[in-house]
Amino acid sequence: VQLVESGGGLVQAGGSLTLSCAASGTTISFTQMGWYRQAPGKEREMVALISSDGSTNYADSVKGRFAISGDNAKNTVTLQMNSLNSEDTAVYYCYAYIRWTRWGQGTQVTVSS
Repeated sequence: VQLVESGGGLVQAGGSLTLSCAASGTTISFTQMGWYRQAPGKEREMVALISSDGSTNYADSVKGRFAISGDNAKNTVTLQMNSLNSEDTAVYYCYAYIRWTRWGQGTQVTVSS
């Protein structure tokens, strides 16, 4: 199973970005998918998760600004990020639990002030 991410990049503060992730190489639907991030010098932290029943979970720091959506049948997840600020600068990793934990290679998001 591979997780392929897309959508990172450079954006000005207050702007928006959309991250997408697709899991390939399996016919098993995800139990949970989502995004973690890791800023320089910090530990990896959960950003947003969506479960197979559609329930979502967000870090307090992104509530009201980020929105996660997913397609359980297609094993895809999208993270819409709005009102970005410098604290959102990090490498964002796609996460999936499909029989066991999977990680994407990471995509850089840089927010310039």
